[in-house]
Parts: sequence; structure tokens; C-alpha cells
Amino acid sequence: MHAARTAHPGSVAFARGMNEALAHRLEAAGDLLLMPSRYEPCGLNQLYSMRYGTIPVVRRTGGLGDTVNAATGFTFDEPSAGALLAALRAALAAYRDPPTWRGLQQAGMRRDFSWDASAAAYERLYGELHERPAS
Repeated sequence: MHAARTAHPGSVAFARGMNEALAHRLEAAGDLLLMPSRYEPCGLNQLYSMRYGTIPVVRRTGGLGDTVNAATGFTFDEPSAGALLAALRAALAAYRDPPTWRGLQQAGMRRDFSWDASAAAYERLYGELHERPAS
């Protein structure tokens, strides 16, 4: 990441450590969010990024696979450089097609990950389970 930042000043950023305010500013200002996590129980950064219109490129693990799909970003399964590169190439191809890119941004910004939406989903599920006959 340091080499990429040096080779592309003004286009690539890298910050070691965690700073919540800086993270939100970077997520809002970026075109892509790269999360090649080996393990991610849920992940919040991809949610924030989608809300800001920044397209996530994530490894499909844990909550990343539950929250990012082909309508909102790019995913890859294998934790390898080749799989990551393929996902990045797909993202760059979409970036070069403004209507496609804007569609990804809009779909991500429309996603509702609020507690109200989560509670409503649980209520629906509990209602369905309650209506099923016991086996």
C-alpha cells in the first residue's frame, strides 16, 4: 500500500491504525472501498461506504457476503491475489461505464441497514415462525 501511495500520490491513500472521523471522510471521498478480509464477522465500513456512494470490493466472508452483492459492489471468494485482482478489474470496468457505476452507487445508497429495518425483518421472521405448525 505504501508503494501504491508513492506511485500514485493524490489517488491512493493509506493510513495505519484506526481513526473513526478520518475513516468516514475517506469512505465518503473514495470511489472504491477495498476490504479483502480473511475474516469479518459483520463489518461496518462497507455499510458506511455504500451509504456515501463509495463502491465496496470485498472478500465474501461473514457479514461482507451478507451485505454486498452484484447490485451494490464487487465480491470475491478465494483469499488470493488473483481473485482480488479479478474483482478490482471488474470494478474498474464498471467505473469506466458511468451509467453502470452510478447504478451501483444509487443501489448502495438506497440500502437500509438501520435498526428499524433490522427489527422489522426479525418481526416478519418471528411472525412466519409463529404461524408454522409445530412438527
